[in-house]
Amino acid sequence: MEHEVYVPFPVETVRQALAEPERVARCIPGCQLDADADPGTPGGRLRLRIGSSTITYRGTLTVTLRGADTVLVEASGMESRGDGSAELSLTVRLAAGPDDSATTVLSCAGTVTSTGRLAEATGQAAESAGRRVLDRFAANLAADLTDNPPDTQDSGAPATPPATAALFDTEVPPPSLDPLTEADDQDGTPPAEAAHARRTMIGRSAEEVDHAPPRGRYAPVPAPQSATTSATLRWAAPAAALALASAVVVGRVLRRRR
Repeated sequence: MEHEVYVPFPVETVRQALAEPERVARCIPGCQLDADADPGTPGGRLRLRIGSSTITYRGTLTVTLRGADTVLVEASGMESRGDGSAELSLTVRLAAGPDDSATTVLSCAGTVTSTGRLAEATGQAAESAGRRVLDRFAANLAADLTDNPPDTQDSGAPATPPATAALFDTEVPPPSLDPLTEADDQDGTPPAEAAHARRTMIGRSAEEVDHAPPRGRYAPVPAPQSATTSATLRWAAPAAALALASAVVVGRVLRRRR
């Protein structure tokens, strides 16, 4: 059987898509992949309609690239209800569309070897079923490429650093108000003019700033003292002494009367 289908994508994009066996399998109409299917050799079920009958197969599919413009698709399966089997070998050649380079023509040529119910179908019915599958496969592949384009990023290209890293890697410029920014000598010693400017700006030397307590508007304000507390403490001692003396005198008088 030979048949041509069209995919509205460039040849390179379609070739990359056909190189993914799992993508090829899920674009086949009537195919349901197993949950644990191997992406390299996907397996599952395929419901194939032949005339008025429907046959369900369980099998696997493999894809092999042959050069830049040829893909070999092979599949084999067993009937889920019955003893029949089927094997497919399909060669797909890719070429740019004659009027539009953004369209790919898939020229398909394949053979099917089968036993059981598929072998009992007429040649015309089997060929019609095969053409219908290829037409729907091309439509499904176009839709799948629209939703899931192949990754064309060059793995050797350097990765773009994240914005956060670029922000923290940026060199911070020196402050523009520092008189030593552009006036330092090559050995790192500030000239006399710059030192004088610095002392004039801050008013005191670095040693004074480090060891002297702050003055002026930045000097610490002492905590206010409570006059009431001081007065109370001032009179507490004499009052206690007077009370003690009175207690002694009263005690002696009472003893004498007895």
